[in-house]
Order: sequence, then structure tokens, then C-alpha cells
Amino acid sequence: MKLRIGNVTFDNNLILAPMAGVTDLPFRFLCREQGCGMAVTEMVSAKAVLYKNRNTKELLEVADGEGPVSIQLFGSDPQIMADIAAQVESGPYALIDVNMGCPVPKIVNNGEGSALMKDRKLAERILTSMVKAVKKPVTVKFRKGFAEEDCSAVEFAKMAESCGVAAVAIHGRTREQYYSGKADWDIIRKVKEAVVIPVIGNGDVFEPADAKAMMDQTGCDGVMIARGAKGNPWIFSRTLHYLETGELPPGPSAAEISKMIVRHGYLQMEHKGEAVAMREMRKHMAWYTAGLPHSAKLRNDINQIETMDGLKRFVEERIGAF
Repeated sequence: MKLRIGNVTFDNNLILAPMAGVTDLPFRFLCREQGCGMAVTEMVSAKAVLYKNRNTKELLEVADGEGPVSIQLFGSDPQIMADIAAQVESGPYALIDVNMGCPVPKIVNNGEGSALMKDRKLAERILTSMVKAVKKPVTVKFRKGFAEEDCSAVEFAKMAESCGVAAVAIHGRTREQYYSGKADWDIIRKVKEAVVIPVIGNGDVFEPADAKAMMDQTGCDGVMIARGAKGNPWIFSRTLHYLETGELPPGPSAAEISKMIVRHGYLQMEHKGEAVAMREMRKHMAWYTAGLPHSAKLRNDINQIETMDGLKRFVEERIGAF
């Protein structure tokens, strides 16, 4: 099922959600190879771009062949957000996304991320200024509400649409829930019924059947997969196959998991150098191996890996030859 946002048409409507420390260039590349229709960068601070923060440069990088990528900016100053949107517009991004859903305290306490759901007037000024500043489609991601007693997603979506935003992505949890409890898909349905622009649903998509159920229950135009993709880029190829044929393909074999980890390790090393890559691969390997026999012992031993050779050896001996 194709997805069109503004003047951009994507191969399909499955999107890799932005996740700090996860959706870097190597991981996005692997998800694209598995059929992901679009990926979103890790969230990027507009102020950090403004002040030319060294670490931000890496977050802005997109590789040839990784398919359409949306850049996600966060901040609370309408002028800075508009200026930085204009500055990055010439970059290799299909869309410019605004984070109004991040629940992390240091972001929220700064009046950014999901804190903006409590200040709709400021959120409106940010979105209006960004839409005016760029020609590329601007999208926004937010939550059901800040707290359970303030489920403002429908009003928030209408406000975003009136600002000229090209699509909205909604996570069916409040900020207070973080990632606990169950995502409320009903709020996604209500948002879909309230606006004309595309609505992308997010929350609790861990299996191909979850994506279909979300679309059936909410009528959403696209599905954004977050935690379900950690250590599991295959979720995209398996979900596409399931949506197209109704057949559920088997999960990856031990050999396929091994091959993916090694490929991920090489991509990470090319991108970040061996020492940093191996440190970062520890968390990815813990996700890749979750559910395998003796995974707790595996996770413990993974933390000793410091070189690519060590990684290859570990994978072949402990997970399976490929």
C-alpha cells in the first residue's frame, strides 16, 4: 500500500520510527534493505544545529541508497525551528518532521518534545513558522496527550492540519505512560476521522499481524514501527509479505540473525570506527539475540566484545554459522 505525503510518494506505508541511539544511518540502511518505505533520523536538536554542535553532524548524515529519510527536529523556539528547517531543507531529506512527543524528562523540562502538547499556542507558532519557511512537506509526531486527563490528540491534529502540516504521526500513549501499558489505537482512529491529511499510527506494532490490525481498527494511512524493529529489521519484509499475501513468513533463522549482526557490525564500523561501533553493537546484539536460548548469558558475554574479529567469532560460535 503506497503512502503519499505532500508531493512525496513512498513505496509502501511502513515507516521506521525515530529512536534516539537506534535509528542511525547503519540501522536505517538495514531496515530499508528489508523493505521499509521510509525511515526517520534520530531526533536532532535545532539549537545544536544552530550552534554547529560537532556530534550533530553525524545525526544529519544520510547515505546513498538508503531510500527516503525524514529528518526529525526538536526545539521550542519558533524562529530557530523555522531557520534550521530552512537550513536543512536542501539536504537529502524527503520530509521535515517535528518532535512533539518525546517523553524524556530533560527534553520535557526544557519545554520541548511532548511538553508542547501542553502549550498548543506555542506548538501552533512553531509549526506555522516552519511550514512558511520551507517548500518540503512538514510533518509532526505527537502523543495521545500529556496526561490521561488531557487527551488532546484530536485537537492537536486539527491545529497541525490548519498550520499546513502535510501529515501527522500519533503514538497512542500519553507522556505520563512513557512506553508502559497498552497503546490506545482508538485515539488514532479518532484523529484519522478528524483530519484529511495522512495519519500515521504508532504504538505496539511488534508483529506483522499488529500492523494489519492497527490499519483495520484505525483506518490509518501508515504504520510507524519503533521498538518492534529493534534487533528485528525483518519486521518490514515480513509485514509487507503478510499485508500483500495474508501469509505469515517465518522469523529469521539463527544463520540469518548471525549474518545480519555481522553486516550491521561492518556498517557501524565503516560509519563510526571500530571502538565506537563495537560499543554500540552491544545493545543491538542484545536485541538481536533476545529470545534465543541462553540469551541472558549471551547478553552478559556480548559486553566483552571489542573488535570486529571478536564479534564475528562470537556470532559464529554462539549464535550460528552463516
